[in-house]
Amino acid sequence: MKEVKIPIIPSRVTFSGEQKTLDLKAICTFSALGFFLDEDSYFLEQKALKPATIYHLDPLNKIIAEKEYFKWNYNPKERSLQQITEEFATLFEQILKEQSENKKVILPLSGGLDSRTQACGLKHIGADVHSYSYSFANGHDETAYSKKIAQACQFPFEALTVEQGYLWPKIKELSAINSCYSEFTHPRQMAFIEKYAAMGDVFSLGHWGDVLFDDMGVADDLSFEQQVAVLFKKIVKKGGMELATSLWTAWELEGNFKDYLYDCLRTLLKKVNIPESANAQIRAFKSLYWAPRWTSVNLSVFESQKSIALPYYDDRMCELICTVPEKYLAKRQIQIEYMKMRNPAVAKIAWQSQKPFNLYNYHLNKKPFNIPYKIVDKAKRMMTSQNYVQRNWELQFTGRTNERHLQEYLFENEKLNSFVPKSVVQDFYQKFQNENSVYYAHSVSMLLTLSLFCSSEK
Repeated sequence: MKEVKIPIIPSRVTFSGEQKTLDLKAICTFSALGFFLDEDSYFLEQKALKPATIYHLDPLNKIIAEKEYFKWNYNPKERSLQQITEEFATLFEQILKEQSENKKVILPLSGGLDSRTQACGLKHIGADVHSYSYSFANGHDETAYSKKIAQACQFPFEALTVEQGYLWPKIKELSAINSCYSEFTHPRQMAFIEKYAAMGDVFSLGHWGDVLFDDMGVADDLSFEQQVAVLFKKIVKKGGMELATSLWTAWELEGNFKDYLYDCLRTLLKKVNIPESANAQIRAFKSLYWAPRWTSVNLSVFESQKSIALPYYDDRMCELICTVPEKYLAKRQIQIEYMKMRNPAVAKIAWQSQKPFNLYNYHLNKKPFNIPYKIVDKAKRMMTSQNYVQRNWELQFTGRTNERHLQEYLFENEKLNSFVPKSVVQDFYQKFQNENSVYYAHSVSMLLTLSLFCSSEK
């Protein structure tokens, strides 16, 4: 018998059981959301081990016993924002020290707040850091923000470009890495996988900071049924419900998919059971079911090359969040105050989502203060005929070469066509091509993922 302890937010999924009978209902959910819920996998007999749980397994990896050791809660302790920021600083920097000691850190940077917060922390503790960022070919140069952050912290910096069609030569390698538990247009890190070995020893990744250190955008007294509706809207992808419903019908499953998914969400949200705060309850739901089954899946790309460290995933960070009043978690206040305290130069760099404003004046991003910027920005866009690439799938699915590769996987894979009716595949591909590519990109990407899964299944 062996004991397995699953972290509060696991960075990888651990499975128990056999790969035997396909779980068609779970695959419909996967098609709608882009990730599997709770314990689900592709197979009825194989289950994902739950977060914050200790398992005892037999020699055949079957579960003998399980016990939950942590439950998300909301027990706020009133203190000032300054005191909470200092608590966060102490814990955050301790975690960063433990994760980076005697190692060269690889730091992916963006124009957001999570990696920027890490940059300030790593600079403060004197870590050896190699930073990088990327932008899409023919897209907005997002590396401009990252480069300024790296310069302010005196980190070496590398700007990379996600090139058109990078996916196809690497798609089989990616499917082996993530076992087809995520669609393939999201792990942009795959574009540079061959470069990571020379960058350093450990990735310091900022995943989930934006969930832990923000509100969920709802009133704290939101009713349970309204919370379920909010979650439904948040997690179902564009075109996902339509694809899942088509598969449900084609496979002649009992009832209807929408009712099934709503019932799943109700059941899982009831288990969270934080009646004191709708924001805390939704955050806990996302941390239990979204982070491990969506966010963590493609961490495997980084981990295939170097070890990974995630300060926001640390159990101690989760425990701290449960004690912080929602009024201080809202609007990223703690991270913002931390950066202003530790590195004012970084805090003065424009915040991409609030451009051209920074962490000192972002509250001015409203009329009339932002009108001059909006006028200039609109004029710049009108002066160029270039269509900026904004989404990763645009680099993978558009253009003749991409279309040829995509059609090969969707229409020339006999295993896919025996699993998903060819009429369903044709329907969604035509809608993507002729009706609304933005709306149906997810559907096509999920069909591509199922094609790779079918090819890998024994």
